[in-house]
Amino acid sequence: MNENKHLKELIVLKEISETLNAGTDLRITLKNVLSKLLDVTGFQTGWIFFVDAQGNQTLEASDTLPPALILNDYSPMCKGTCWCVDKFNHQKLNRASNIMECKRLEKAIDLKQGETYGLTHHASVPLTSGDEQFGILNIASQGKDYFRAEELALLESVAYQIGNSIKRIKLTEHMRELALIGERNRLAKDLHDSVQQLLFSVNLLARAGETENDCSKQRDILLNIQKITSQAQAEMKALIWQLRPEGLENGIVSALTAYGKTLGLEVTTSLTGVSVLPAHIEETLWRIGQEAFNNCKKHSGQTSVHLFIQLSSKRVEMTITDPGEGFSYNPSAVFPTLGLQSLRERTDEAGGEFTLTSSLGKGTSINVMIPF
Repeated sequence: MNENKHLKELIVLKEISETLNAGTDLRITLKNVLSKLLDVTGFQTGWIFFVDAQGNQTLEASDTLPPALILNDYSPMCKGTCWCVDKFNHQKLNRASNIMECKRLEKAIDLKQGETYGLTHHASVPLTSGDEQFGILNIASQGKDYFRAEELALLESVAYQIGNSIKRIKLTEHMRELALIGERNRLAKDLHDSVQQLLFSVNLLARAGETENDCSKQRDILLNIQKITSQAQAEMKALIWQLRPEGLENGIVSALTAYGKTLGLEVTTSLTGVSVLPAHIEETLWRIGQEAFNNCKKHSGQTSVHLFIQLSSKRVEMTITDPGEGFSYNPSAVFPTLGLQSLRERTDEAGGEFTLTSSLGKGTSINVMIPF
């Protein structure tokens, strides 16, 4: 009997872990894990409060709440105080506990707010990761006014997993925000270093043209203005592509091929395998390919580049090769440019592997392998 119970607990923890490990969006992950928890344990309803530094709670996820608690867009769950949050704020909810009665359910019954499905009590478990506290997991079932020690222990194990996943997802979101700020700063610098300087040159030429009486020299000035403005348009278009890659909805190969054309590159492609890439992986490949194409344009001395992508159910591999000048490179040394370092960092952030191959007169090749 004990072996069957232990096996059931292991199955619960395994299924919860799989649900949490697959999650990247916090709210969706919490909702999914609540649904899975109720499904595999047989408990009736659950909800998760986040509690901020000032002690204010927000309802982050719920599953199968009774009608009395979802009135007026979940108003009973979003307003007022309750005993579980009070205990949490006073550092008295340090592990899974029985709450003798739920204050929100008690109020709903007293005010006759609607059906409560016979719920009166719930178990409360703090959601933590190390020293960080995020909130509370509450679980309730009809007619259940007490949770056994083994039930609380199981809920506590699940809560630890949830707490660690909350921390992981929050850290990932923070890294993405930092990456976004970095992208904005880089684009601002690119605008200053390229387009703004070109427009400054146009302005100087236009002023010179105002005072020039020689028709032949005026024609030369106008031709120079036309050439510089065309260059500025091309660079502006490339920068806009970096902000909003047109064609990415049609796949990474299509988007990078089109981007290469805006740079004046002739892109040949090879694609093997069939798989749907997660959005964040596709975005990472786009940024890596984009930077690699920029390097080809600036440094290879060639206008051709080959893009090879191999897809499987568990990973994607992208190789970009140019037949250009190449450079001497020692794999054990530091990358020679910030652009190449950026490619490595993006790959590392995605949990992938980055390889650079180059030698004088034999071109350059980068290879990126990212699991998913």
